Amino acid sequence: MGAANDHGVFGVDETADLLWFYDMHGYAILRGLVDEARLAQIEAECTEAQARVAGGELAGRHGSTVFLDEDVSVSARVVNYVEYVSEVSPAVAEAVTDPVLASVMRAILGPECWLRAHEQFGVVYQDARPGRDSGYARIGWHSDWQAGPSLDVWPSTAFTIHVDGTSPANGFLRVVPGSHLWATPAPFRNANGVTVPDSARATGGRTDRTPPFDMPLRFEKMRGEVAVYAEAGDVLLHDAYLWHSAARATDDDTRRRHVRGGYFGGVRPPAGVEEFIKNAAR
Repeated sequence: MGAANDHGVFGVDETADLLWFYDMHGYAILRGLVDEARLAQIEAECTEAQARVAGGELAGRHGSTVFLDEDVSVSARVVNYVEYVSEVSPAVAEAVTDPVLASVMRAILGPECWLRAHEQFGVVYQDARPGRDSGYARIGWHSDWQAGPSLDVWPSTAFTIHVDGTSPANGFLRVVPGSHLWATPAPFRNANGVTVPDSARATGGRTDRTPPFDMPLRFEKMRGEVAVYAEAGDVLLHDAYLWHSAARATDDDTRRRHVRGGYFGGVRPPAGVEEFIKNAAR
């Protein structure tokens, strides 16, 4: 595949090229880390956990049952999230600590970086299906850093293990390549209306360069944006400072399932400190 790959897809034996691409663009895809057998195990364990949350068998720690419409029948309601899923899925726990992935994270974030597995909401299984029975539709433009501009956990790199491949039919990631290099201002309020505290840093980014234009407030077309499509089993990495959004699916009968989490290069906060970012990430 090589460093010149326009799509930013690299194999497990091409991590040097992946790191080059990531440094320039703020995202990259690692392909081959999760093979068919490992993916099948992840899918089985995550869907079982999802069913156990829906049935009330798992503790409240793992369940974020989000309803778009309370009038939807109980049988039709969807559990969009399973939190701390690596605690109940051995396959997920193994994948997110895989030596290849961990070495890439150390190269990006430093040798002392840490996986957020038991803080905030840990590693999350997300069933991002559309439709009226689902509380998930799309996510507007943001950078992950903006959800917690007062915290010292940054920098960070998020990972997404794709259970399903992505497309216009089931939704996909929109990114602005290179935007992680800009000093993005902290918003006055986040997308969910949570007031940003006075302790927030003014900007966050890999450099102190002023962004060439403002980040859109919602889902507008962005200058320089690209669509990032992934195959089932791909591990998508993106920087906490990267401008990105999620496009809504065009087919209400599709599903977009993935496991997401992050490695952090900053200070691991004491228990309870991240309540703001947990609420903001919804």
